[in-house]
Amino acid sequence: MKNLSIVVLAVALSLGAFAFANRPSTPAPANDGAACVQAGIGTLKSLGLLQAAAQKQIDYSTLADPVDGPIFADLPEGSFLSLGQVVRLHTTNPELFAWCS
Repeated sequence: MKNLSIVVLAVALSLGAFAFANRPSTPAPANDGAACVQAGIGTLKSLGLLQAAAQKQIDYSTLADPVDGPIFADLPEGSFLSLGQVVRLHTTNPELFAWCS
């Protein structure tokens, strides 16, 4: 049981280190849409919002401003979009997101 706990801890630490490591040597995704999605997920992670986004608990209107961004849109209050909707927008309308430019 002790060995299993050590293995689980090691895997968790490795995954955590991998998720937060800045890896400039990692090649960018082949298409711009994928790179934009990756940047958006990275932004949610860095803001500590990824889990809330996955649970549809972010009012994206609080992050939206048509002029100053970081989401360049005019969203009504209560814009609780699913993470899937937001990911699709990254591929169809990357110009809406500051991190995709």
